[in-house]
Amino acid sequence: MRVLTIGAGPAGLYASILLKKIRPDADVTVIERNPPGATYGWGVVFSDRTLAEFREADQPTYQAITDRFVLWDAIDVHFRDELVRSGGHVFAGIARVALLDILQRRCGELGVRLRFEEEAEADAAALAGHDLVIAADGVNSAVRETFAKTFRPRLEQGRSRYIWFGTDRILDSFTFVFRANDHGLFQAHAYPFDGEHGTWIVETDQATWRRAGLDGATEQDSIQYCERLFAPELRGGRLLSNRSQWISFLTVRNRTWRHERVVLLGDAAHTAHFSIGSGTKLAMEDAIALARGIERHPDDPDAAITDYELERRPVVERFQEAAEESRTYFENTRRYQHLEPMPFAFGLLTRSGRIDYANLRMRDPRYVDEVDRSFAGRSVVAAPPMLAPLSLRGVELRNRVVLQPMPRYAAGDGRPSAEQYRDLETAARKGPGLVVTDHVAVSADARITPVCAGLYDEGHADEWREIVQAVHRAGSRLAMRLGHAGRRGATRPRREGVDRPLTNDGWVLSAPSPIPYTNRSAVPSEMVEADLAGVVEAFRHAAGWAAAAGVDALLLGIGHGYLLGSFLSPLSNARTDAYGGRLQARLRFPLEVVEAVREAWPEDRPLGASIQAWDGAAGGWQVDDAVVLAAALRERGCDLVEPVAGQTTPACRPRYGRAYMAAMADRVRNEARIASLVGGAITTTAEVNTLLASGRADLCVLAT
Repeated sequence: MRVLTIGAGPAGLYASILLKKIRPDADVTVIERNPPGATYGWGVVFSDRTLAEFREADQPTYQAITDRFVLWDAIDVHFRDELVRSGGHVFAGIARVALLDILQRRCGELGVRLRFEEEAEADAAALAGHDLVIAADGVNSAVRETFAKTFRPRLEQGRSRYIWFGTDRILDSFTFVFRANDHGLFQAHAYPFDGEHGTWIVETDQATWRRAGLDGATEQDSIQYCERLFAPELRGGRLLSNRSQWISFLTVRNRTWRHERVVLLGDAAHTAHFSIGSGTKLAMEDAIALARGIERHPDDPDAAITDYELERRPVVERFQEAAEESRTYFENTRRYQHLEPMPFAFGLLTRSGRIDYANLRMRDPRYVDEVDRSFAGRSVVAAPPMLAPLSLRGVELRNRVVLQPMPRYAAGDGRPSAEQYRDLETAARKGPGLVVTDHVAVSADARITPVCAGLYDEGHADEWREIVQAVHRAGSRLAMRLGHAGRRGATRPRREGVDRPLTNDGWVLSAPSPIPYTNRSAVPSEMVEADLAGVVEAFRHAAGWAAAAGVDALLLGIGHGYLLGSFLSPLSNARTDAYGGRLQARLRFPLEVVEAVREAWPEDRPLGASIQAWDGAAGGWQVDDAVVLAAALRERGCDLVEPVAGQTTPACRPRYGRAYMAAMADRVRNEARIASLVGGAITTTAEVNTLLASGRADLCVLAT
């Protein structure tokens, strides 16, 4: 078996070691363009799980690596000149040059031929004489480029700039430092890798990098700037250079990792942002998987490569998803500068979704107790954030959990049904701070279906008063969703299908533009001035009825393709008057409704809105727009927003999954500086506590 490995980084060397160990008779050659000791970067970090895999794969290599390791278990976060430490995170570091030396020596012991300072020919003819070609030639892989039509790489450039230094400052933790100056916000990612040195990566956004003059700085200029900036944390230590330059992180993905018997390994196949872990770790795990494939199929390299990709691709893709969350966090850290150090640090630790409140409690219960006390206002008794009370204007919620029963669609003439009464009362008896109704129509023609509840006459108010009292007796508060269906109205009950128009007894639909919701929906009437005024008054009157019924909070429906939400999106609003066109004009009518409701709604009760965060369709409403809307709502006396996604048109396809609204709600909350209610498949108390403690949400809808 003839094996050619292109690239003598850790991935290529380790793969060659493992293949030679499995197939001692194999002819394994490694070609590397650089000298033996050349490397970019400083230290390599491994987790305890990766170390266990190394032990199983090759004991001598594992022993040699672990003999050189520096171990630590703490993460330190320096923010606003305060230090927050979390323990229980087991890491191991080693100098990259030391790791390469170990792997090169092991190759020599096993008979792997190493050829340095030689350029490998990556064309098909040069590779044809080998049974297996391992392309471990890095992020700028020549092999990948040669067979790009097969691999179909996708390369995504990050939005931040970073530079990779070493330091002689002796570290005892994985250290994050956030420091702002007149140019902007900088962050350092630092960790030890031997007893005398550490890695010190500095990252910032493009605008700050340019304002600081670092776009034209020499290597020495950059060192001096960063040493001054991080002087308090360096404590007299120096930053060390190794061809250090400011670059943007490149995320590499490939449609496939193989071309005939050529296989991509490590950074040639995939990359994951350095803030979530070591690319070397991923690459060496790739090598282990490839070796396993060869071991299972010793005489069939094609089957071995197939096994390798089937095993590794799902693992890598999950890792890349988490790395994408982490990269996005660090590209937008300025969003969280207003937070106090404790929630800021907690948000950093949980940024990727791989660690949550429950996991941190297992790692370091004392730290999480401190998080709890901080969230509760330094209370002596530490309770999880979900159990902390919340005051919104004059309404006190006993905890941060929200329950919303499934819609019943059993009302008669707008009157809430007995089933709806029982559902809301039952939800309140489960102990949430807030119970939320489904859609309550502000007029008969604002209903989604004929069996939707409403609030447009005194009889409705009387029945809602009884529901409110039942919820209060159970110790909870009631929030009512007030809305107008718009072009999604006059449909059959949802149990018969979604957005299926009534065949009889329908009503005239209203919308910003005469665009039907589905191909089978009725064409709505384009609203004129009198129609707009009528809807404003309907909301105003409904708010008054709700106040009289004792409802604790209102949530106005400004999303999901219903009337107010349909004014927001260019996909549903084609008007050319003062209510259409540019963003501020499309916001105008929903904001007029909010202003009218705020006037009619008691000053001591909170007003909220369920707002569109993202359409999930080309040319539609974006999260940037939602931030603008949320800020405008706050200025008009809104206290709370609930971001929602999709349903502006049937073609909208948002990405659903666990806690799928959390990232968008986080952005709206922290950029618009308004309290947020977050829903979207939040199913565990750990998820709730994580969102709350990190400052990403203020209330969470727990799916039951």
